[in-house]
Amino acid sequence: MLKPDPAVIYLRVETGRPPGAAEDDARAFAGRRGLTVAGVVTDPYGDADPCERAGWRRVRDMAAAGEIGTVIVRLPSCLAPEDAHEVRYREMRWLLDRGVRVRFSWPALTPPDGGAG
Repeated sequence: MLKPDPAVIYLRVETGRPPGAAEDDARAFAGRRGLTVAGVVTDPYGDADPCERAGWRRVRDMAAAGEIGTVIVRLPSCLAPEDAHEVRYREMRWLLDRGVRVRFSWPALTPPDGGAG
């Protein structure tokens, strides 16, 4: 069973740079869907495997503790690059097994109905 709010925004950023527009877009996405943002977690670009990133491990800890019901990411490649797509699916399945869904905030990836489900 999927959990309701709250949501966490997960972003990949360049080292030493704030998230900027990506965070603003994710917050607007959450607002349009009635999601409460509990926090923002960032990781620098680098490791393809999310489990090697401190920020992603924090997201997993939040999910395991039942603190979140949604993870908002801009693009699937924020989880893992295309050449490591199997890792992306592994992480999405791990979250879903704990009742946490992943939502993509990039408009081209949002279903026509707004992705309410």
